[in-house]
Amino acid sequence: MESETEFIRSSTADDCRDVYALICNMEEKELPYAAFERIFQQQLKDADYACLVYVSDGKVKGCINLRMEYQLHHAERICEIMELSVSPECRSRGIGKQLFDEACHHARQEGCTQIEVCCNRLRTRTHRFYEARGMHNFHYKFSLNFASPQDSVNRLGR
Repeated sequence: MESETEFIRSSTADDCRDVYALICNMEEKELPYAAFERIFQQQLKDADYACLVYVSDGKVKGCINLRMEYQLHHAERICEIMELSVSPECRSRGIGKQLFDEACHHARQEGCTQIEVCCNRLRTRTHRFYEARGMHNFHYKFSLNFASPQDSVNRLGR
């Protein structure tokens, strides 16, 4: 439950390092900070993106990053969760659910007709989280790494 010391808000440029740490933790690797910061700043200026952060006692403890776009194959505006991460010490406290619920509210306000997410097949706990939110697994997602097209091993942290 949100209180005066716990709340969700839109991210600001000052949140970049905290969001970076959360995303690196989610990806299980250190991303190049300069590139991350450049992309983060660009997304803050783009109305098709929204990054929401969960703040507790003045510290960012979770984030959800959204991309909203009109898609031809839906003929509607769709919201996609690009990243959702909660600090390891704060997991299983309902923060992810609160971020997800606020993301759904935001997406509806922005005219989106549905919310989608892609997540690695190895993240079975994450799959259960999204299924518990009422989401359904109707799709496959395929990817090709241009730097290593022959690499077909699915692993986290690469």
